[in-house]
Amino acid sequence: MNILMILTSHDELGNTGNKTGFWLEEFAAPYYVFKDAGAEITLASPKGGQPPLDPSSDKDDAQTEATKRFKDDDAAQKDLANTKVLSTVSADGFDAIFYPGGHGPLWDLAEDGDSRKLIEAFNSTDRPIGAVCHAPAVFKHPKGSDGKPLVSGKTVTGFTNTEEEGVGLTDIVPFLVEDMLKSNGGDYQKGDDWASFVVTDGKLVTGQNPASSEEAARKLLALL
Repeated sequence: MNILMILTSHDELGNTGNKTGFWLEEFAAPYYVFKDAGAEITLASPKGGQPPLDPSSDKDDAQTEATKRFKDDDAAQKDLANTKVLSTVSADGFDAIFYPGGHGPLWDLAEDGDSRKLIEAFNSTDRPIGAVCHAPAVFKHPKGSDGKPLVSGKTVTGFTNTEEEGVGLTDIVPFLVEDMLKSNGGDYQKGDDWASFVVTDGKLVTGQNPASSEEAARKLLALL
């Protein structure tokens, strides 16, 4: 199994002066689910190299078994520090694609043409596509083979409007993931705020929040 994981390169939280990036749990948990299943993992980001870590995801109260394992794993840290430049990555040879969240993807990956092409290529060849928390933002522009938005008519989830309100960023983010998925014709579903909630529709797997990252990765693996 060859799995492509794509992370954000964006580190500015709107005009707040605060930093953002990818959410550590949403990278670490899927990374080890895939790794422990024997998958080969390739990491990429729009700018390549070390993707920015959301500092909030590095706080003590955000740590999990997976994040602790990552902090003790020199090889994984080296992998993360050397992500490939997204524009150089082709869909060829990969069995699935997965996007960890964090607020960063709302600014870069949601609008990234290379990401869009990859998603459309995986979709057109019926290969699994996964995204968790804010990462379903990447479905803003990709189209299905019918020319409609990729999520149109599909059951999907992603970070809820009430979760965004809970972290006080409703007026900071460029768009709300829940609203965008609905406006693109997705059948948006959600569980309780901050609890694991994952939906699968065909080969599309989406998770609602950080707590959903391990389950989302397992459901993606189940499709391989």
